[in-house]
Amino acid sequence: MADRPRLPNTSSHASKVFSRSSYPEYRRILAILRTETVGGALLLAATVVALVWANSPAANSYFALRDVKIGYEPWHLELSLGHWASDGLLAVFFFLAGLELKREFVAGELRKPAKAVVPVAAAVGGVVVPALIYVLFNLGTAGETLRGWAIPTATDIAFALAVLAVINTHLPAALRTFLLTLAVVDDLIAIGIIAFFYSSGIQPLMLLAALVPLGLFFFLVQKRVRSWYLLVPLALATWGFVHASGIHATVAGVLLGFAVPVLASGKKGEPAEGLAEYLEHKLRPFSAGFAVPVFAFFSAGVALGGLDGMGAALTDPVAVGIVAALVVGKAVGVFGTTFLVTKTTRASLDSSIAWIDLFGLALLAGIGFTVSLLIGELSFGAGSTHNGHAKVAILAGSLISALLAAVVLKARNRRYRQVQADEERDDDGDGVPDVFARA
Repeated sequence: MADRPRLPNTSSHASKVFSRSSYPEYRRILAILRTETVGGALLLAATVVALVWANSPAANSYFALRDVKIGYEPWHLELSLGHWASDGLLAVFFFLAGLELKREFVAGELRKPAKAVVPVAAAVGGVVVPALIYVLFNLGTAGETLRGWAIPTATDIAFALAVLAVINTHLPAALRTFLLTLAVVDDLIAIGIIAFFYSSGIQPLMLLAALVPLGLFFFLVQKRVRSWYLLVPLALATWGFVHASGIHATVAGVLLGFAVPVLASGKKGEPAEGLAEYLEHKLRPFSAGFAVPVFAFFSAGVALGGLDGMGAALTDPVAVGIVAALVVGKAVGVFGTTFLVTKTTRASLDSSIAWIDLFGLALLAGIGFTVSLLIGELSFGAGSTHNGHAKVAILAGSLISALLAAVVLKARNRRYRQVQADEERDDDGDGVPDVFARA
C-alpha cells in the first residue's frame, strides 16, 4: 500500500501547492467542470463538422453561410454570421470568464496569496514562453507574421476537459482545480492582450457612451436586481457601444462580468445564492452548449487543400511557430514556472501529487482553440492565407498536445482512482467526504 495517497501535512508552515480546497469550493469546481466537459464534446463535434464540410464538394456552401451578412450598418452592426459568432456569442463566454475571475479573486483560490502565486505564475509562464518561441520562429520573416505572437498563449479549458473525459482520467480534485484556475488567469491575460494589442481605430466618444449603460448595469446588479428585462438591454447596449468604439466587443462581456457582485447580500428575504452564481447557472449551459460550439463551427472551417495544402501550411513560419509554441512552449512555461516557484519560495508540492502529474497537466495546457482562433482572426484577418495556416497549426498543435498529455495522464490513471476513492469516502455518513473533515 506504499502508493496509497496521503493526506496533506497541515502542520507544515510552508504553503502546500495543489492541496484540497474546502468542500463547498470542491463541489462548485466539479459542477463547472462537468458543464465544460459536455461543452468540450460539443466543441469537438462542431470542429469536426466544420472541417469536413469545408473540405467536401459542398465547401462553397459552408463559406457562403459563414459570410452571410445580417444587421444594421449605421450602428456598425452589419456583420457576417462568422463575425457575429466571434464578436457576439463569444461575449457571453467572456462574461462568464469575468464572473469566474472575480469569484476566484474574491471568494475562490486566488483570494489567498500563498495559493494564488503558483497558478498565477504558471499562467504567466504559459503565456510568455509560447509567445517567445513563436517570435523566434518568425524573426526573419515579414513583419506582419509577428502579429500572431499571442495566438499560442491561450489554453482552452473545455477542450482540455473533453480530452480528460475521452481518456477517462480520474484526475485528483486539486489538479482539476489548478487546471481551472490556470485557465481563468490565462483568460485574464488573453483579455488584456486583446484589449491592448488587437484593438484599432479607437472611438473615444463611443467608449464614453458605453459607460452609461455599463454604469446603470453596475448600479442594478449591486442592488441585486435579477430582472432580465432590465439587465439584458443594458448589457446589449454596452456591447454595442464597445463594438463601435474599436475595442474588441468581447471585452464588454468581461467588464459586465466584473460588475456583478460575487457574494450574497445576506439581507433577510434575499436568496442565499449570490447574483454571480445565479447568472453563472443561467448562462454557462448556453455558453458551453451553444455559443462556443457555434463560434468553433464558423471559425474552425478551413480548406486544407489535400497533402499539398497541408504541406504549404505547415512550412509557413506562422504555423511552425504556433505548433512549437503550443506543444513545447506551453509545457515548458507551465511546468518550468511551477517548478521554479516551488523551489525558490516556501511553497511545496502536496504529498498526494507527483511531478509527473503536473507535467501531464502542463502538456494538456497546450490545447489552444477558442481564444487562439479568435486571436488568429484578429492578427491576420478572416480568410487570409496566414489565418488559414494558423487554424491548421492550432488544430495540429492542440492534437499533438492532447495525445502527449493522454499518454502521460493515462499511465497515472490507477493512482488517480485511488485518490478519487479517498476523496469520496464518507464513512460517517454526514454527506461530507471524510478527507475534507480531516484536512
